[in-house]
Amino acid sequence: MIESKANRKFKEAAFYNSQNDGGYFLLPFKFHRLNGEKEILVNEVGDYLILPTGTTATIVNRQISKENNSELYGDLIANFFISEEAIHPLIDVLATRYRTKKHFLNYFTGLHIFVISLRCEHTCFYCQVSRVTENRDQYDMSIQNIDRGIEIMFKSPNPHVTMEFQGGEALLAFDNIKYAVEKSEKIAGEIGKQITFVICTNLALVNEEILYYCKEHKILISTSLDGPQSIHDSNRHKPHASSYALAIKGIKLSREILGEDQVSALMTTTTLSLEHPIEIVDEYYNMGFPGIFLRNISPYGFALRTEKSKYSTDKFIEFYKKALGRILEYNFQGHYFTEDLARIYLTKILTPFNTGFVDMQSPAGLINGVIVFNYDGGVYATDESRMLAEQKDFTFKLGTLNDEYKDLFFGAKAQEIAQVWSNEALAGCSECAFQAYCGADPVHHHATQGDMYGYRPTSAFCQKNMEIIRYLIELMESEPKIKKIFESWISKK
Repeated sequence: MIESKANRKFKEAAFYNSQNDGGYFLLPFKFHRLNGEKEILVNEVGDYLILPTGTTATIVNRQISKENNSELYGDLIANFFISEEAIHPLIDVLATRYRTKKHFLNYFTGLHIFVISLRCEHTCFYCQVSRVTENRDQYDMSIQNIDRGIEIMFKSPNPHVTMEFQGGEALLAFDNIKYAVEKSEKIAGEIGKQITFVICTNLALVNEEILYYCKEHKILISTSLDGPQSIHDSNRHKPHASSYALAIKGIKLSREILGEDQVSALMTTTTLSLEHPIEIVDEYYNMGFPGIFLRNISPYGFALRTEKSKYSTDKFIEFYKKALGRILEYNFQGHYFTEDLARIYLTKILTPFNTGFVDMQSPAGLINGVIVFNYDGGVYATDESRMLAEQKDFTFKLGTLNDEYKDLFFGAKAQEIAQVWSNEALAGCSECAFQAYCGADPVHHHATQGDMYGYRPTSAFCQKNMEIIRYLIELMESEPKIKKIFESWISKK
């Protein structure tokens, strides 16, 4: 039966002020059915309780009491779900914890991506950007653009900035990287900022000279490894060579010169990957990595143009659960081996802290956490924004390196994006029980649904995040040993 308009109207303020008939006031919380037997209640700072299905209704209808439901009543009071006073006596504690969750906003932009070259010697079918052949050096970032990018980077109020070099293949413009590193080191020392350098590379071109330079300047290496040779070579094609063999050789040489913990790797899940979750996890484990990031393919660039890279979110979730099962097997055997996407969620679920992962923040990490300086001088809100621009979609272009800092970071485009980057204010997110654990992604929703705001019921972003979060919580509740493993991933012990 459809409710009448009278029933849907907001009540007068006096109605809410008097709702203490059961001896307590309701504090803000959300709820979600985990399965047929259990539901989860989550408060504003992410504390949760798992209760039998139907408990939420009894709480809201004031059908519990201190006398008859003493344990549940105590848990609800202690975890800020209800209060015996209109203003909770520990409201300042709750406010402090909320500020801790949003602490990342205190520092503003930390990650500055320099697309140092669009040239590349690989022809990966799922590449998310347009690429050019390695002999076309007009697609390298000019010294003038490097200088201006550095100038803007150091205007960030963040005391610790990261300068990440991407491509194409960044090592094709290594001389420009050296120029940027040495200039940035000098300025950072003069103004007292900390700086971290990262080179994203397929490692095909790496050699001892490059790596000893990286060691001298404390440059981290980030590479790609999609799994065993058959998968990696298929996904990341290199003419007349095995991209896998070159990647493994590069990883080993980088570890030898830089150290084990100075080299990280990312995988991208393709339709071929979906068939081999166990083998992909085993490859990372056998290569001595401390974990793996199970990453679905992004809906940008060349990735949209081939059937090889298109699959449903359901397929990815099925792949993810099988791979996570394999990861847990290693942990059951006493080996510390993590899944990084889960670790991001679990940090939010089990601790009062947030993470630096820009895709899962609210307000979203674009501009707040990351900015991209393209080789041609364009400035974009995220790396994905730059990928859209390669398809002639400039929705998230903030301006150019010739613009002033305030116009790039606080101008009309930034303010437009800011209208939709907080999941607390998005329909479908604002009432979601997992909102505190999730983020907002205006770029993804624009790319897949045609507008920044997005529509939650058909959002692949929501579908993936909600199911994985639900699954992680269900695993913890079903097996205490798994919860201890998850806690060790967060504490890194």
